[in-house]
Amino acid sequence: MTSIRPFYTQNGSLTEVLGGLNFGSTQATIMNEGSFSHQSLNQQLRQVSESMQLLQLQLSENSATEFTKSSIFFLSFGKEDYIDLFLHNSSSPMLNHDAQYFATILVNQMTNAMRYLYEANARKIICLGVLPLGCAPRIAWESNQTSNGDDINGNGCVDNVNDWILEYNRMLDEHIVQLNAEFSDAHIVFCDVYSGILEIINKPRFYGFEDTKSACCGLGLNGAMIGCISTEMACNQASSHVWWDLFNPTQAVNSILAEAAWSNQPIPDLCRPLNIHNLVNTKT
Repeated sequence: MTSIRPFYTQNGSLTEVLGGLNFGSTQATIMNEGSFSHQSLNQQLRQVSESMQLLQLQLSENSATEFTKSSIFFLSFGKEDYIDLFLHNSSSPMLNHDAQYFATILVNQMTNAMRYLYEANARKIICLGVLPLGCAPRIAWESNQTSNGDDINGNGCVDNVNDWILEYNRMLDEHIVQLNAEFSDAHIVFCDVYSGILEIINKPRFYGFEDTKSACCGLGLNGAMIGCISTEMACNQASSHVWWDLFNPTQAVNSILAEAAWSNQPIPDLCRPLNIHNLVNTKT
């Protein structure tokens, strides 16, 4: 599958719309951050609405509906909200609450987004959970600065951060189960990238990795003090690292996760209630 250009670089032609749309934005958040440089969930939903209006104008209403029903909508949000919470907003009032409180706010917005897409005739939706940020190089580096690494476990992960993310993933998974029961003609898939990456971290050699703690591209302790400003900073063998930079896994990890999401191998049951291959072949 060829990569799809970002929505803001496309000319809005019908040909490009029919070839797929990429509303994704670096550092996109679920919560509205008030930043023009980062597209929040609601901003991207507005772009979806504009694109659907274009379809209806250039196709018949029935054709536009059938096209939308057969399309796959891919949602990957939440990571930046937790990065903002733990690293950028250390004085945030949210930290006065517990993990469930913050997760409820985020999951309710994600659930509303999926309801909106369903009402707009989307019937195939993939929703990713949040990866184990507590294992990311930058989180461990911050822990070393503030608590001498006392809260880092044997795998190099900060359990407290991962506990917050686990609550979000658990709640999102539950809401997707409920939506599937409510919308019997829809297929909403939850992909648990959290457990997938932890599986790789727990068995690195089995999956072909040597380094589970250091960023391939970065400077300082474990490449986590300064992020990947230039690819010239990258290590020689990125494929041996779990982490590419401060918060993102390498292409090698993403390839394993993508294959598991598609076929249940080599990591079974990453996506539920069905894998992506079966979702693609499901009739709507």
